[in-house]
Amino acid sequence: MATIHCLGVGLVGSYVAKRLSDNGHQVHAHDLNPGDIFSDYPRIIIHEGDVLETSKDKNNYGDLDIIVNMLPGEIGHTVMKNICKYGFRIVDLSFSEISPEVLMEETIENNSTILWDVGIAPGLSNMLLSLAVEDLGHLEKGEIRVGGNPVEKKGGWNYFAPFSPKDVIAEYTRPARVVRDKKIITLDALSERHIINVHKKGEMEAFLTDGLRSVLYTIPSTNLSEYTVRWPGHIQKFIDERDKNNLYYEQLLKEWEYSPDISEFTWLEVLACGCEGKKIRWIVSDEGGPDGHSMARCTGLVTVFCIEEWISNPEMLTTGIHPPEVWMPL
Repeated sequence: MATIHCLGVGLVGSYVAKRLSDNGHQVHAHDLNPGDIFSDYPRIIIHEGDVLETSKDKNNYGDLDIIVNMLPGEIGHTVMKNICKYGFRIVDLSFSEISPEVLMEETIENNSTILWDVGIAPGLSNMLLSLAVEDLGHLEKGEIRVGGNPVEKKGGWNYFAPFSPKDVIAEYTRPARVVRDKKIITLDALSERHIINVHKKGEMEAFLTDGLRSVLYTIPSTNLSEYTVRWPGHIQKFIDERDKNNLYYEQLLKEWEYSPDISEFTWLEVLACGCEGKKIRWIVSDEGGPDGHSMARCTGLVTVFCIEEWISNPEMLTTGIHPPEVWMPL
């Protein structure tokens, strides 16, 4: 049994905490407002309060085996700056625009180790591309398509945000870094729009977003791209409202509000093409189940898997910062 501190227990964080508790670990859950989300999990120790503040003092954690940062975006990065100085083993699921690699000096100086971007994409997608390189060598092309969406179109946006709407907006507006002809270049977000066919769902639309992150540098490839997948019409509505200056965060917060009563599905495709014509294609499709909603468990199961692997082999990673495709336990 390991002692694991989970920072941020929203949709994904609570799933991870519960799953780790089910697996027999001593779990501490830190959140500003955890509510009654763990009412059926009396073994989970709840720390209610401002995680930004408590992360400034190592003594707030006591003895632990792993700390899991599941706070979103900028908040997650700020917390990471604090906890990387404590000599901890850290699993980072914040998906901050600023990657933890900028903290390499502090991390190594303080004997900490960080495994980052351990969700479905980035995360599992990184590991699959790494497997493809083992089999195919240098890739002629690598493409990731991923999205979490309502099972049925409801009109309007045909979307709700399973994580912070602020981070979704950033995903739609941040220029997309891709590899073209073996060079890293930047293209407009939402460009290269195209229709794809998703099994049992029909036509959906894919568009470029800035999701490659570490694989830009770790996966040898002539061309690499990541596309977000939504129901047709969603991104055109976003573009139209943006161009008319009608996008207001508070309004989107309401219109994209997540509801556990709405059925959702997560879909991931990873396509790898070798230089000699051989192709490998992986598909993940999930509509949730009794243990949790789709995006929570598709993301959270990868996180839990990485934590369990690290616990079983504490010396697996050296001091420093590691993306999942370099470690790749698959």
